[in-house]
Amino acid sequence: MFEVSERVRIRDELIAAARQDVDIAGAALVGSAARGAEDRWSDIDLVLQLAQDADEAAVVARWTRSLDEKYGVADTLDVTSREGVRYRVFLLDSSLQVDLSFWPHDLFRATENGFQLVFGQANEPTSTAEPDSAQVIGMAWLYALHARSAIARGRTWQAVLMLDDLRNQISTLECLRYGLNPWHGREVDRLPEPVLETLRNGRAASVSLAELERSRQALLQHYLAAVEHHDAERAISLRRALDSDQRGAGGITSC
Repeated sequence: MFEVSERVRIRDELIAAARQDVDIAGAALVGSAARGAEDRWSDIDLVLQLAQDADEAAVVARWTRSLDEKYGVADTLDVTSREGVRYRVFLLDSSLQVDLSFWPHDLFRATENGFQLVFGQANEPTSTAEPDSAQVIGMAWLYALHARSAIARGRTWQAVLMLDDLRNQISTLECLRYGLNPWHGREVDRLPEPVLETLRNGRAASVSLAELERSRQALLQHYLAAVEHHDAERAISLRRALDSDQRGAGGITSC
């Protein structure tokens, strides 16, 4: 397990390396460090602005080699945004996570609260779009239907996965309702206690068919209540379909 002093040292060294790199025009801290909310488990989130003429692939490869040589890299994961920003996530041998994002020169900017410019000049900030509640509502009932069929077929672990996905969509709807950040569950723990209690009650205590069906029904009722706060008219249609599904579900648990 990494030490906090190690995280601080590596972050300082990465910033120093960025200042010396002719292919890097700017850098900023994001995440918990930029918000002043670091704790024992925080990772490193460093945003790098590529120089105008930089070869992105070559820069990423060079930085990857450097991190491996200096700190030992167990694995990497790349995530690319729709704008073409590459986020390379490093898992160091010490288990420290280092997120380096490589931004085209003209896209370098704040996209969320907590952007601490270290050097360079950032473009005008923008806000990351929150999840579309209409899409979340649709995905939720789709997972609910798949959970129903999985239980009916006796596929308990498929049912567990579908119920987990349904609960995740419900959590997102509740976060949107209360103005909390749903990305990666960052602020789910800040939901009001009654909402968290309902989420707890919706979890299956085992993978028995009877308990999975109980969980499904509890989650459906929570889901329908959550939809009402976002789209009352849509909730009426969904309740008509899904309530009838509940009334006819009595024999499912015996399969």
